[in-house]
Amino acid sequence: NKTGLNKEARLRLYEANRLAARFYHDLLYTPEGEEALAYLHARGVDDRLIRRFGLGYSPNARNDLVTFLKSKGFSNEELLQAGLAVMGDHGARDFFRNRVMFPIISANGQVLAFGGRVLDKTEPKYLNTGDTPIYNKRKNLYALNVLRKSRSKRAIIVEGYMDVIALNSAGFDYAVA
Repeated sequence: NKTGLNKEARLRLYEANRLAARFYHDLLYTPEGEEALAYLHARGVDDRLIRRFGLGYSPNARNDLVTFLKSKGFSNEELLQAGLAVMGDHGARDFFRNRVMFPIISANGQVLAFGGRVLDKTEPKYLNTGDTPIYNKRKNLYALNVLRKSRSKRAIIVEGYMDVIALNSAGFDYAVA
């Protein structure tokens, strides 16, 4: 293994990402996630698609996710390695803030990373997890988990997350980005 992490350490990073995806998804359906949910609905993304792609919302807070994951036994080091946190002046803080969240899920269903689209005019519009011991952007595609369940023998490769979801809603369950 080229990552320098043993299997147990890599499994912990997958678990941190899985819990983060659940955290973000659950927040989408709270008053705090109302704006993100309204954005998705306005873009034609219904609740069925939100569930299929595991979409969520990262709160506009300094360390809500970090606090949640630490309560589940994860260390700052693990959260930094997973790309879920960055070190700030006052310790670890959430990497994603005030964004619609798109989990990047492997063909076998493991949450590897995230893309987040900002809800205000902040730049960059999209923020993505950088390379981590379990994720390499050049070697992964968005929605491989959905493609794997498709009966199609082909794939449509598009530029972005919303393109995949739009094609999926039109019946093309074999789009990836």
